[in-house]
Amino acid sequence: MTRGTNNLIGAVNFITFLASIPILGGGIWLSSRANSTECLRFLQWPIIIIGICIMVISLMGFVGACYRQTWLLQLYLFVMFLVIASLIGFIVFAFAVTDRGHGQVVINRAFLEYQLSDYSGWLKDRVSDPHQWSKISSCLRDAHVCSGMRRTIRDPATGMVLPESADMFYHRQLSPIESGCCKPPTSCGYAYLNETLWIPSTSMLLNDNDCIQWSNDQRQLCYRCDSCKAGLLATLRHSWRKVSIINIAILIILVVVYVIACAAFRNNKRMDNAEAYGEARMTKSRPSRFQF
Repeated sequence: MTRGTNNLIGAVNFITFLASIPILGGGIWLSSRANSTECLRFLQWPIIIIGICIMVISLMGFVGACYRQTWLLQLYLFVMFLVIASLIGFIVFAFAVTDRGHGQVVINRAFLEYQLSDYSGWLKDRVSDPHQWSKISSCLRDAHVCSGMRRTIRDPATGMVLPESADMFYHRQLSPIESGCCKPPTSCGYAYLNETLWIPSTSMLLNDNDCIQWSNDQRQLCYRCDSCKAGLLATLRHSWRKVSIINIAILIILVVVYVIACAAFRNNKRMDNAEAYGEARMTKSRPSRFQF
């Protein structure tokens, strides 16, 4: 029975080792949502570190259970407890910092628009920090996140290649970053020329700082706008929720493995103490025979 339990914990830890791969992938995918791992480096490391820790402790549990190394199982249980607690903390934190924020529907537009005032909490403060945003916006600019917006059509009469019309653009589905960083807010009243070129109108809102920050300079666009920060927050919110769902599934697996590992650890201690599994510590005494 003891050998079977140890084999079971070894097999389950091997499965856990394989399950840690999606966590690592989730951390890398989360950072890639900003089109460059350098843009939001501070966001990817907690998930990647948890994934690496699960890989290492899975190997510890596998070796400890299969080779009946009690001290290794003891260390494994301690580290596993810390990882489970950290994963629970990260899941709660991820849902707490992404509990607010959503895109706003604009009349006669298929895409949503985003305002920084709709978001709050640690993630907003972190992204809005001038020093941090300077690095993020520079990274987004270098990643050419707006270059993929441009589309052209061929005029059937002349055969000339022209930018798509304003009506076609207004009925496109834009990503939050494209909507917030690559065009001025609709409320500003800019006239469409192409996806990243807009003509100011006489009715432009001067009390909206984003309207002033917009520039037709392809290196500037709306990277300094609050709408760009809000678009990035919307992307992060969606990404963190997806990663958190994966982490919840991994957490359930880790708790099951932890319970099985506790049983394997108790079995190994019994074997070390030369105690047979399932044998009671107290045995019923038999009446002794007196010899005269």
